[in-house]
Amino acid sequence: MTFNIAKKIGKTLLCGAVLLGPAGCTDFLDEAAPSNLTPESFYTIPDHAEAALASVYADLRFMGDGAGIFSSNWQLLEALTGTSTTETAQNSDLNNLYGLVHDGNTAHVVNYWNGLYKVIAQANQVIAKVPAITPMDEAQKKKILGEARFLRATAYFTAVRLWGDIPLVTKPQTAASEDFQPARAPQEEVYKLIVEDLVAAEAAGLAWTDVSGRVNLAAVKAQLSKVYLTMAGFPLSKGATHYKLAADKANEVITYANANPASINLFTTYEDVHKESMKNRVEHLFMLQYNTLVAGNPMDNMYPNFKPVTYNGPGGTGSTVPTPTFYKSYEEGDLRAKNQEGYFYTSYFTNGNGAPFDLGAPYIFKHFNRTANGTSGAAGSRNNNLNVPQIRYAEVLLIYAEAQNEVGGPTQAAYDAMKRIRDRAKLTTPAMGTYTQASFREAVWRERWHELCYEQITWFDMVRLRKVYNEKTNGFDNFVGHVNLSSNQALQEKHLLLPLGKQEMLNNPNLKPQNPGYPN
Repeated sequence: MTFNIAKKIGKTLLCGAVLLGPAGCTDFLDEAAPSNLTPESFYTIPDHAEAALASVYADLRFMGDGAGIFSSNWQLLEALTGTSTTETAQNSDLNNLYGLVHDGNTAHVVNYWNGLYKVIAQANQVIAKVPAITPMDEAQKKKILGEARFLRATAYFTAVRLWGDIPLVTKPQTAASEDFQPARAPQEEVYKLIVEDLVAAEAAGLAWTDVSGRVNLAAVKAQLSKVYLTMAGFPLSKGATHYKLAADKANEVITYANANPASINLFTTYEDVHKESMKNRVEHLFMLQYNTLVAGNPMDNMYPNFKPVTYNGPGGTGSTVPTPTFYKSYEEGDLRAKNQEGYFYTSYFTNGNGAPFDLGAPYIFKHFNRTANGTSGAAGSRNNNLNVPQIRYAEVLLIYAEAQNEVGGPTQAAYDAMKRIRDRAKLTTPAMGTYTQASFREAVWRERWHELCYEQITWFDMVRLRKVYNEKTNGFDNFVGHVNLSSNQALQEKHLLLPLGKQEMLNNPNLKPQNPGYPN
């Protein structure tokens, strides 16, 4: 991979030489461009290592990139769940996702594959090239490599859950590489690398928390617990051993949090979950970083269609909005469903800070930035610098509750972890003695659906559990046959995996065969 970061400057200099006359032109053209960087010439000083790592972090933001009119890549992981729908239906690819008729040409599917493998490729460069940088502080080097391995593991963790068997690329590639067209590796091998990367990151000397937004020890341990929880379920079905690994790893984070409640904890209000001043703090263990100087928050497709909830006036696409049935599935009195106090809003202020008005339906408040958009009596900054949550402490508590219950039924600690989620929602939790292992299992699942909704998590729960929350019965259906109320279409066996992109398969025949149920 070649980084021609001074290409435009070089062109400008060449034009200048022509304008100044022919003298010395030959010598100018014969000189090597000093800023034409390659991986071989770039990785020579510690600042290069930091810059290369920064590029991996930046590439994580692909999920917020556009996927055609009124749509972003992240909607892939919401449209399939059945908990959201669209008010506009202007994007055919997004409509296909809602209707469960997506294929290898669907833009979101293609963009996710390309985005994830770009993160992997950039991380591979860091992991391969940084060790040779001399002189460089060994502690700094170890941390950078640990961060890169976490980011690579995170990209592979997403990819393997979406497509199953996938290419396992661990070294920088060029067109001359022996594995330039890699075949797909079994999921077991992919998970082996994921665990190895996260264990290495765990030992990299990272601080427990990092308000700058960089990878931290709490995020690594939380991600590892989530990986173990996923491995315990489908399709690997590792069972009890990995439920215990998940519980133990989540408990390490909980133990630290209990001893350091000012550093890691649940926010006291849901408002703090989407408050700019609380980015990378307390409950937010890891986030995608956004600042309008580089890139603004990408969740605006959750705004109501053509309703004046922001300083922009009537606007918004409404292409990801809650289904009424899911909104109504919250328990009576659940603070998470209360207007502007929880994760939804049913009214707001005209143009962000004017007269209040009724929206006529519930909308997602979890990613709404009052600081940018305005609120009662206060104009917005018009700069949406809100980050996108990736790992919250709330999920760590629920991972522990679920995994510990699977090890041997509900314990007091597992019950307490789930109860903390319900306490914040102002809900009464039945006494511990009223739960069986089966009823506690479904109680935790329900909390995952209601607490972690619209954070690109629910779809992965559906796949690992092979279960889907039924908003009408308050129970859980088998994945295959469950009807998504957003489209009234039933999930099929093939939907457990995404199709491979058609162009990708043409470029690399070694990816064949296509995932079951999809056309080649």
